Amino acid sequence: MERALVIGSSGGIGSALVAALRERRVDVVGLSRRDDGLEITDESSVAQLLGALDPPFDLVITATGALVVDGAEPEKALREITAEGLLGQFRVNTLGPALVLKHAVRLLPRNQHSVFAALSARVGSIGDNRLGGWHSYRASKSALNQLVHGASIELARTHKHAIAVCLHPGTVATPFTADYAGHHRTVTPEEAAGKLLNVVESLEPSDNGGFFDYAGRRIPW
Repeated sequence: MERALVIGSSGGIGSALVAALRERRVDVVGLSRRDDGLEITDESSVAQLLGALDPPFDLVITATGALVVDGAEPEKALREITAEGLLGQFRVNTLGPALVLKHAVRLLPRNQHSVFAALSARVGSIGDNRLGGWHSYRASKSALNQLVHGASIELARTHKHAIAVCLHPGTVATPFTADYAGHHRTVTPEEAAGKLLNVVESLEPSDNGGFFDYAGRRIPW
């Protein structure tokens, strides 16, 4: 890996990914709302900032997302679902990464190995959902998984060596998870970033379109 693009580079995981990549002597470009004015739910913003970059990138990773959007916290029951809360989750967790993927395809090399990775969440797995709740967040991540999987099929037609995947980073100790980690074991952003990059570096063409955790294990859809 020689060159990487990190979307959401000012966040907890994003900044750790930038640092970890640089430690591995990778040339890194980072984009974020705080530092660059990137609004991932605004296609004109995504198109402008990604359109200003010169290809190729060996890795494009989207490290964005939100558990609480505009004050709407994860629902504990169906009666707590609101249209605004559901649509807010989809804008941030599904639409944003989808727009990044749309405009990042031209940045991937056509004739050599490359990876597009979007940070998803295990709770987006339908097959692994045994607790219910968190309906809007779960659904937004499930939709993200579907979009990346579908895009991987299309991408394989034009970029024979490209791999598109969703990755679960674990429960990372950031402001994002501070009020919701509960009894789950948390890891530091630095530990999560290192493990995620190990997974990225181990991916093979047969993994295209997959959903993996921080240890490289497949997660059911």
